[in-house]
Amino acid sequence: MGRNGDVGPGRHRAPLVCDGGWAAGVRCACVCAAVFWGLLLAADAGAGSLTWWRAGLWAVLALVLLVVLTPPRVSARSGLLVSRGLLSEHSVRTDRLVAVRRSGGVAQRLILRDAEGGRVELDPKVLVANPPLWRVLDEDARACLAAGLLVYGAHAMRQLSARVDGETAQAVFKASGLG
Repeated sequence: MGRNGDVGPGRHRAPLVCDGGWAAGVRCACVCAAVFWGLLLAADAGAGSLTWWRAGLWAVLALVLLVVLTPPRVSARSGLLVSRGLLSEHSVRTDRLVAVRRSGGVAQRLILRDAEGGRVELDPKVLVANPPLWRVLDEDARACLAAGLLVYGAHAMRQLSARVDGETAQAVFKASGLG
C-alpha cells in the first residue's frame, strides 16, 4: 500500500470509515460565522458607519472565523488515517505507527506518528464519538505494538480505549433505557 492508501492491482481496498459528526461541525461553523457577520453588520449599521467596504471587511473576518472553526474531516481504513482540513491534509500510516501521544492543555490533541514521518494531530473526541473509526485505529495500533513498532504511546492508547469503551457502554445503556 502506498503513502496515500493506493493498493496494487489485484488487491482490494479496505472500506473507508469517516467521522460521522463532521457535517454537523461544519454546519455549526457556518452558523457561527454567519451570526458573527450579522452581529458586526448590525453593530456597524447601528453606529451609522456601515459602508460596502466595511461590510466586505466584516465578511472577510467572518470567513476567517469559518476557516478556524471548521473541523478537519477524519477518515480511516486499515493501514491509513487521514485528516483533511480546509487548507491542508495530513495522513499517517496506522500500520506503521511508532508514536502516539496526548498533548495536554485546554484543547487536548492526539498526535500520531508513523515510521515514514507522517504525522496527524486530531481531537480525541472524534474517536470517542465514532467507535468504527476508533476500531480501525485501535486494531492497527495493537498490531504495531505486537510487532514492536509502536515504541511510545501504549499508555495513551489504553487510556483512550477505556474512554471509548466507557462512552460506548453509556450510549448503549441510555439507548436501552437503563441509564
